Amino acid sequence: MSRANERTRLLIKPSTSSTLGNERSQLLETAVHRQPRGGREILALFKSSIPVIFSYILQNSIQTVAVLVVGRLGPDELSVAAFSLMLAFAFTGSQRSTDLSVIFQRCLIMLWLLFIPVGIAWANMAPILISLGQDPQLSYNTQQYLRWLLLGAPGYIAFESLKKYLQCQGIMDAATYVLFVLSPVNIALNIYLVHYTPLAMTGSPVALSITFWLAFFTLSLYAAYSPSHKRNGTWGGLQLRAALEPKSCIIFLKLALPGILMVGTEWAAFEIVALAAARIGHVSLAAQSVIMTTDQSVAASTRVGNLIGSRDSAGAKFSGHISALLSVVTGTIVMIGLLCSKDIYGYLFSDDEEVVQLVSKVMPLVASFQIADGLAGSCGGVLRGQGRQHIGALFNILAYYVLALPLGISLAFRTNLGLQGLWIGQVVALFIVGLGEYGVVWFGTDWDYEIRKGYERYNHDSYLSETSIASA
Repeated sequence: MSRANERTRLLIKPSTSSTLGNERSQLLETAVHRQPRGGREILALFKSSIPVIFSYILQNSIQTVAVLVVGRLGPDELSVAAFSLMLAFAFTGSQRSTDLSVIFQRCLIMLWLLFIPVGIAWANMAPILISLGQDPQLSYNTQQYLRWLLLGAPGYIAFESLKKYLQCQGIMDAATYVLFVLSPVNIALNIYLVHYTPLAMTGSPVALSITFWLAFFTLSLYAAYSPSHKRNGTWGGLQLRAALEPKSCIIFLKLALPGILMVGTEWAAFEIVALAAARIGHVSLAAQSVIMTTDQSVAASTRVGNLIGSRDSAGAKFSGHISALLSVVTGTIVMIGLLCSKDIYGYLFSDDEEVVQLVSKVMPLVASFQIADGLAGSCGGVLRGQGRQHIGALFNILAYYVLALPLGISLAFRTNLGLQGLWIGQVVALFIVGLGEYGVVWFGTDWDYEIRKGYERYNHDSYLSETSIASA
């Protein structure tokens, strides 16, 4: 029996024969006895992490370029662009190998449906922000920005879903190649539409919308002609009946909604910080926008998911611990870089001296934040790989809403700390989340049970796919 590696499929193909059925049972019983592979596992995680990290950086650069270009119009425009993007991305994480394509189609359709109420909120954001005490002009400009961004949001969802579909098969570098090609296009679109057309600031969401759809269509072409994708044989054509089967959709929502809650509660906490920063003043909001425009979690969840799919409980456990270690090391390197550049970092986004000086004052807190963020990101990725997103959501709710936000807001408005006070609360919260999630991964995981759960979910989808094809 071959061992799992960085290109192992999410779940291996089962068989209905009694012989292979017995073999599967033996694998489930003996998986715990497999030994971690030490250096080989570190190398596997490292190899799968590199393209994902580059993809993450390139994908973030799409939004960052929009903020950089608009920021040159002035601190108010910088605040609108960054505030709008923070709001936008706070709402948006068998027998045949073709079963994976059914899961992809279900994911895409369900996420598009879940986005409908979000889109309605975007289109009517001004009265929501005004009711929360925000400046009317900022609120209306944000609403205008988000309405244009509605054009690209479905493309962004489709790109993210297709990217995860490919990563589950070990095709980690596809999105990296696509984003590497499109990043210069995005820069050119932003500069041209913002500075050389009457659209001005509105050109930024238009450029982003075009880029998101280009990314999806380009990644689709890559998948269609990818030798690795063809060799895996995971695309079985459109199977809407299997994708929309009610029981499977309910199972999907049971996994997806806690994941949305896990990511959403953290993002919402930072949105509340941004709202509080806006109440302090335009300079604080602009500085917060610069800071927030600044992961190994995807690599960790993919790697753990692969090892769970191959019944390798010892390997999955070891991979989780190694990803946490690598994330802390990476976070430390980023922290050192931010500390060394704290006095000049703000100039990348704004020429306003007040904004730059406030960024410099808050940057030491943001730098220390990187270690906790790396640990929380990697451990959160492990929990997503196990399908236990609800635990991460619980940690986020307790750490941010019970402790961090009351502490940060009190320090910001009852002392002279201002934006620094808000960030003290966020740093405390993220260290609690990171250490708490690592404790769950280390002490609170029955890896054999997680393997059985993943296998049962996969068997159900395999049956539905077979039924759909037979009745077609």
